[in-house]
Amino acid sequence: MPESVTLICLANSRKKKGRCVAGMIAGSGKWIRPVSARPGHEISVEEQRYADRSVPRVPDIMTVPLLRPQPISYQSENWLLAPGYRWHRIGTAGWRQLLTMEQRPDTLWINGCSSFNRYNDRVPIALAATLPDSLKLIRVNRMTLKVHTPDTSHRDAKRAVDVRFIHGGHTYIMRMTDPKYEQAYLTKPESRYELGEAFLTVSLSEEYLGHAYKLVASIIERVNITAGSKQ
Repeated sequence: MPESVTLICLANSRKKKGRCVAGMIAGSGKWIRPVSARPGHEISVEEQRYADRSVPRVPDIMTVPLLRPQPISYQSENWLLAPGYRWHRIGTAGWRQLLTMEQRPDTLWINGCSSFNRYNDRVPIALAATLPDSLKLIRVNRMTLKVHTPDTSHRDAKRAVDVRFIHGGHTYIMRMTDPKYEQAYLTKPESRYELGEAFLTVSLSEEYLGHAYKLVASIIERVNITAGSKQ
């Protein structure tokens, strides 16, 4: 029988043909990333629907049916989803509750390795394998979103949204996979856009061409979140 776990949803980001959902058990600091048994481990939209057919949004408080822990190397937070069971929304976390969940790592895992046009955004897989986790919830005072086409040499190159921010005195430029912000900003002209105080959910991806990539999986702007929480 599945175990029903109550999580605060902190990411429902784009991943291959599905989504990567991640949340934290309130008051514990424990992250959980529900995963499927498919090769890419993504969760389909249908698998995560509530009874009213809507899907989880950040920062919903929700119950998720899980079978057992299924860590994959540094992605120690992974739990196998129980398919065929309904997810339930029971409330919304407010800014004050998010503040109790804030994490303050000195660095976002290991710095010093960057991909083209980004900065401190990846970790060689041999080093990533030594890491204990792959999810962080951090708070930043400001950030810059850059809408651009990373590789203009290809005719079919797709535009992307990168996030530049400073945390712990270190600069980061990462790819964003938050579908809400992607949808909103990919309709805008290629430029830079300034945002204010926000929480960022940063995720360390599965291996891709010898690296694990740091991704901004979710942006939670203070101006969009109420102060309190609704249970």
